[in-house]
Amino acid sequence: MPLDPWSSLPSASRVWVFGTERALAPAEERSLLDAVDAFLSDWRAHGHPLRCAREWREGRFLLVGVDQASEPPSGCSIDAFVRSLKALEARLGVGLVGHGAIFYRTPDGDIERVERSTWRARRAEGAVGADTPVFDLTLTEKAQADEVGLERPASETWVGRAFA
Repeated sequence: MPLDPWSSLPSASRVWVFGTERALAPAEERSLLDAVDAFLSDWRAHGHPLRCAREWREGRFLLVGVDQASEPPSGCSIDAFVRSLKALEARLGVGLVGHGAIFYRTPDGDIERVERSTWRARRAEGAVGADTPVFDLTLTEKAQADEVGLERPASETWVGRAFA
């Protein structure tokens, strides 16, 4: 099944968001997106093709959406997708699937990825805080990603709740 454009997926589509631990070189980015497109073009749940799309944002964030109304993904199909991403991690030498890291925009406009302990230390120093723009990778619906966006003040995300 050919990939749908991101804009054609319904707002209620299930979304997964992944962030790369570092910015990718153009060749790495193309390799990642080509491999994801190849997987998604043949993604199935119990033999049924999934209506899905992907979007690449900020040169760091992969969003994958599935129209659950047409055919919901199964646990096995989701596991297969995650395994394919982990294989890409190994091939590209860049983390993509890990959980718990915090992505934020620095005052210079760069995107930085830090572990929770580093965020906690920077917060104690006053280098980051409630108004620091963070990227919320916990979004689960396309409407959230499109209407609210990935980037919001820390206070409006899980980061604000976890480190209040």
